[in-house]
Amino acid sequence: MVEASVSVQEFIDLVKEGEEVKPKRWQERANCLGLDPDLFFPERGASTRDAKSVCRGCDVRPECLEYALAQGEKHGIWGGLSERERRRVRRQRVIERRRLYTNS
Repeated sequence: MVEASVSVQEFIDLVKEGEEVKPKRWQERANCLGLDPDLFFPERGASTRDAKSVCRGCDVRPECLEYALAQGEKHGIWGGLSERERRRVRRQRVIERRRLYTNS
């Protein structure tokens, strides 16, 4: 009988070392993953309460919101905010940047 030079656990560890560990993208960790997209893109004037309740407890809410702001998303609920609420955030950020620029 030939002795194995590497134990099973050592082999598993060697294989794992060779694997590239990819962190999950924020979209893959979102509470909305697999839900009906229509929930997040309600008809004009319809309630956004259910979509926002999904977002409320989501761990990736800040990433989602920043994505929507960076991409200029004009429709739907992103990061727990409606289009109108995201416009307000954009305006506030512009005002803040101007204030910082004029004070420097």
